[in-house]
Amino acid sequence: MTDGNDMRDRTASVLEKLDRREYPQAFASLCAFLKLELTPIELAARLEDCDKPKDYPPYLVAYITALLESEIALGNPYAMNNLGAFYYRGDRGFEQSFAKAVALYKMAAENGNRQAQENLGYCYYYGRDMDVDYEKAFHYFALGAFGGSLTSLYKIGDMYRHGLYVKKNEREAFLIYHRCLAQMTEADQAAVAGPVRLRLGDMYLNGIGTESSPEDALLHYSVAELALLQMVKRGDAMYKNGLRAAVRGQEAARAQIAKALPGREWTFDDRG
Repeated sequence: MTDGNDMRDRTASVLEKLDRREYPQAFASLCAFLKLELTPIELAARLEDCDKPKDYPPYLVAYITALLESEIALGNPYAMNNLGAFYYRGDRGFEQSFAKAVALYKMAAENGNRQAQENLGYCYYYGRDMDVDYEKAFHYFALGAFGGSLTSLYKIGDMYRHGLYVKKNEREAFLIYHRCLAQMTEADQAAVAGPVRLRLGDMYLNGIGTESSPEDALLHYSVAELALLQMVKRGDAMYKNGLRAAVRGQEAARAQIAKALPGREWTFDDRG
């Protein structure tokens, strides 16, 4: 276990090595920690997002690991989840290890961490270092949704849409996605708006769970594109496929709209 004085010594050592021009946000956060303006868990949370999308140098990765492990030794479930998230994503210079991530998520979930419960839902849904288990995925997404997570809620919508563990019900999925929009706060926008709008675009375009409406599809795809673009710019490369799907969806929606217009052949390039 690393004590407080040792962490401060390690922090000072890292600051001596860290290029403040290349990593200005991380440098400022470490300085704030030394001034006792941040707790260890607050510092670790900041370092998840500082200076994205650059990877951290190995010595800073080792420092973050030690920082979180010292909190884990104190029984901090947030530290368990946060370190698990680094291993799950395999970004910022961390190795990707689903096995380490799942072990830490389970530890955090057993200690009541809602985010870890949601993260376990993803692990069981996609079979991250384990067999796919939709029953357990639904269980953990339900815990997340009851805790107020809109990400968990739209994943439950996905399970109804595709009939995974629950009976297929496209209308229920459609209503769940709209419930996400109705409950979405400004704080939720960054993580939820893009995926939810993309799903609604698909459903309106193809008449899934609702009547077909290319106009509504175009609206949702357009908003999805902007939101997903911001996610990719922040370093969430996993959303690149969704971004491409939003662009293709707009093209398909425009084609349907043009086909339904009366009179002569018409394109969106016409002026007048």
